[in-house]
Formats: sequence, structure tokens, C-alpha cells
Amino acid sequence: MVEKLKYEWLNQPGKNILAGIVVALALIPEAIAFSIIAGVDPMVGLYASFIIAVVTAVVGGRAAMISGATGAVALLVVPLVKDHGVEYLLAATILMGIIQLILGLLKVGRLMKFIPHSVMIGFVNALGIMIFMSQIEHIFGIPISTYICKCNITHCIYNSKIF
Repeated sequence: MVEKLKYEWLNQPGKNILAGIVVALALIPEAIAFSIIAGVDPMVGLYASFIIAVVTAVVGGRAAMISGATGAVALLVVPLVKDHGVEYLLAATILMGIIQLILGLLKVGRLMKFIPHSVMIGFVNALGIMIFMSQIEHIFGIPISTYICKCNITHCIYNSKIF
């Protein structure tokens, strides 16, 4: 076990250091963006990304495994942070980790092969649309409700056949 760890960690130090720097530089804007989407201070996202990287390095990951924040989780925790604050975010994150460990031990991941490809594509597309819509207020400085109201009015006028 120790020999395996020595080999994995010390076999190619130059490549490992370069890979770590590249991943860290790519992770910074992602962590900041997802923390803004989640409604928390960007420093919270940076700290969380650092902790994830350290835990993954110690526990071990797999080749091409991505360990970091995700847009889906960022969108799901928005109501939690708005209603209860960042303190509950830590508790929810620990609970999510425990649930993932239990599901992993039960090998529930095998059931993923039964989810159709079109459902996965729909999920990813809807996630992208929701992330975009959550950022409209930050991009233009106008609340999303203004755009929704304008779209509804335009839709009603178009379907009324008056014009």
C-alpha cells in the first residue's frame, strides 16, 4: 500500500505539479462563479474548492475524475442559503457526502445505465438554461422578473390576434 502511494505520488513529480497548477488555475473562476450562483461569498467557494482538492489528493481519485463544485449543486443550495444562511450549507454538504457514501456502498451507480441518454441531455440543457437565467440579473442589473413579465406580455399580444 505504501509502495503504491509512493509510486503514484512521486513517480512523475514535474507532471504532477504542472497538472496541479493547471487544475488550480481552472478551478478558481469556476469556484467563484458557482459561489455567486449559490449566493455565498466567493471566498467560501475558494475555500471549499481547496478542501475538495486536498481531500481528493489524500483519499485518492481516478484518472479523468473531476472533483469540484457543480452547477447543479450550486442551484439547489440557493434557497437553503437565502433562508438559513451559510451555516446550514456546511451541514447540508456533510449530509450530501454521507448520502453519497451510502449510495456508493450500495452500488446504486449501476442503475445509471437505465437512465436514457435523452434524459441526461435534457438535464444538462435545463441546468445550463437555469444557470443562465440566474445570472441575467448580475449581467444586466435588471431582475429576472422584468424579463419574464416582458416575455408574457409579448406572448399575450402575439397570441391575441389583435395585430
